[in-house]
Amino acid sequence: MKKIFFLLFLSFTIHLTFSVNGSAQDSVVRKGIQVSLLTCGTGDEIYSVFGHTAVRIVDTAAETDIVYNYGTFEYGEDFELQFMKGKLLYYLSEERYSDFVDLYQSEGRWIEEQVLISSEADKRKIQDYLLINLLPENRAYKYDFFFDNCATRIRDIFTQTHGKAFQYPNVLPDQKSLSFRDIINQYLARNVWERFGINILLGSKIDVKMSNSQIMFLPDYLRDAVGGATLDGNRFVSKAELIVKEQRKAASSDYSVLIVLYGMLILLAAGLFVPKLRLLGLFLSNFILVVTGLLGVLIIVMWLGTDHQNCANNYNLLWALPTNLYFAFKKKQYKYAMIAIVLIFVSLLLHLLGIQQLLLPEMIAVLAMLLLIFSSNYRKYKKDIDGKKAVTE
Repeated sequence: MKKIFFLLFLSFTIHLTFSVNGSAQDSVVRKGIQVSLLTCGTGDEIYSVFGHTAVRIVDTAAETDIVYNYGTFEYGEDFELQFMKGKLLYYLSEERYSDFVDLYQSEGRWIEEQVLISSEADKRKIQDYLLINLLPENRAYKYDFFFDNCATRIRDIFTQTHGKAFQYPNVLPDQKSLSFRDIINQYLARNVWERFGINILLGSKIDVKMSNSQIMFLPDYLRDAVGGATLDGNRFVSKAELIVKEQRKAASSDYSVLIVLYGMLILLAAGLFVPKLRLLGLFLSNFILVVTGLLGVLIIVMWLGTDHQNCANNYNLLWALPTNLYFAFKKKQYKYAMIAIVLIFVSLLLHLLGIQQLLLPEMIAVLAMLLLIFSSNYRKYKKDIDGKKAVTE
């Protein structure tokens, strides 16, 4: 009887042990992970005016809350040089969610979260993908603002982990075709000097019309696309939830670029046509020719001497002629002035044809100044040479 009782007790104990362990294991599985897309608002600095995006993974079993960020770079001694050469490397990094939130709160920028509502297996695919990308041999990539940045890297995660079962909706603005230049000018509306310089240095490649996939290089459009995406025909994420409110003050309109350029245009016209202001006209003419000549040299360097593919095919060289540096001190070149005038009108024609857009109305002032300088030079020295020929004959 004792043996029978002992065997029954042992059997019950073993059964209870396995039941408890099994329940614990099931509990761990049920905890699982939560994957979400974080979209961050724009900032005041030039590096933050386009917003940011990252992936958050909460692993309740491991008790971790990690943000995976493709927008990390190392600031070293040669940072500026590498950036100018287009060889700057960006990295995938991981950081604590609390640290990520603290940074954006300190800058007064909002954060929205979209939580994936797909299966545990689908979320594990994304986690595995990020962990593989986080390996030292995989984490670095050569940054390209339009075609390979923190948003495009995340855009491609979902299509690569889920294949054709994952579908993005159309997020292009209805009945409106936008180029890369159009959209960045919208975001740079408050950074007027940076917008002016960027438009000069970027070539015609950014004047092509964007596809639905390409517009997701901006975090705002990636958020909208993920919000309407489907996996096997089912909704992919929950509705976006604001987790950090914006604290920044609305910036006032900045007309400083227009004031400076059109002010210079008025002073130049006065200097060229009012005899008493001739020295002012001479100074401004030389200054504008030297500045545009240096811009032409910089455009060539960025086009041919760097890896910035978006600086190639830059037809701003038609008005920012490097030879203006020579012409500034050798003005008795009326034929050069005539050619320069023709090239300015060619650049305007390319704008009208949509081949390379000019930033208007800022560029109207620049081109008007150059036209005044070259036409004044042409009339003055052509008249002198015709007069000398008449005397000789």
